[in-house]
Amino acid sequence: MSEKYSVVNIRAYIDNEELNDILMSFSCPINHDVEKFLLHNSVNFTRKDQSVTYLVFSEDNFELAGYFSIAVKPISVLASVLSNSMRRKISRVSVLNEDTSTYTASAYFIAQLGKNFALPEDKRINGSALLNMAHDIIFHAKYFLGGVIEFLECEDKPQLMNFYHQNGFKFFNSRITQDNVNLNQLLRFI
Repeated sequence: MSEKYSVVNIRAYIDNEELNDILMSFSCPINHDVEKFLLHNSVNFTRKDQSVTYLVFSEDNFELAGYFSIAVKPISVLASVLSNSMRRKISRVSVLNEDTSTYTASAYFIAQLGKNFALPEDKRINGSALLNMAHDIIFHAKYFLGGVIEFLECEDKPQLMNFYHQNGFKFFNSRITQDNVNLNQLLRFI
């Protein structure tokens, strides 16, 4: 894919009348939660500083190619799922609960990640490119704020797990949502 992309913090558009039209151009039929978040929650979450959404535009025609949202959240990681080198890294920024053998730390949370399926297939952004853009924002935040962990959650589907493993994320836990959906939690050291 030869297209170039621009990443724009949604705050740049938050009071712009065009924002609704931009968001309405997004479609993600393979994951309605990704679409629903962008259309109905991204602005409010950004205004409340719960997360910040970044819009990714094609530089060729300034179409919305995708988006991602980032937040800072605490995580708990069982020591037993970490290698010795990972334990050393996490111990610098976390607290170990000796009773439960879990590390608790603050981490950068890639809360949402979605590409726009309203675009023709040959114009869609690559998932790894979108994930790398989220990582770049986190890496810049790390420069100013510190931190060593980024994490995300995804449905327990082989293709998603393979995608995130190929991009350097490691499984550390799972949780069941209120809607009874099993989400795998994966982390990567920055």
